[in-house]
Amino acid sequence: MEADSAVRVKRIMRIGELSRRCNVSIRMLRYYEAEGLLKPRRSASGYRVYGPVDERTVERIKLLGSAGMTLATIRQFAPCIRAEGPVFEPCDELRATLREHLRAIERKAEALQQQRGVLEQFIRDVEA
Repeated sequence: MEADSAVRVKRIMRIGELSRRCNVSIRMLRYYEAEGLLKPRRSASGYRVYGPVDERTVERIKLLGSAGMTLATIRQFAPCIRAEGPVFEPCDELRATLREHLRAIERKAEALQQQRGVLEQFIRDVEA
């Protein structure tokens, strides 16, 4: 029974450890909790207790955030990103939102490319 307890203890972490493991500030983890993205359990002494699912959730939040998704959008699809499995499988609604977000990025990239062309032409004209 002690071996089982030791295994459980290894899988549980406090907010500081989750912060270090995910490279996210404690303040941001608390913010994720306030926004309903994380739902840590509480220990008998009142400390936040996190497990592997919470770690995967934070990593998924970071992934979507790095793609430019807002926390409001991420929160809207929190059930999709809280999956128990190790692979991130977004639900259909999130897939549609991701596709639209990708189209918006493509439109911005095209606009930036046009702006770059204008600036390059301006520089060529000035230097000529």
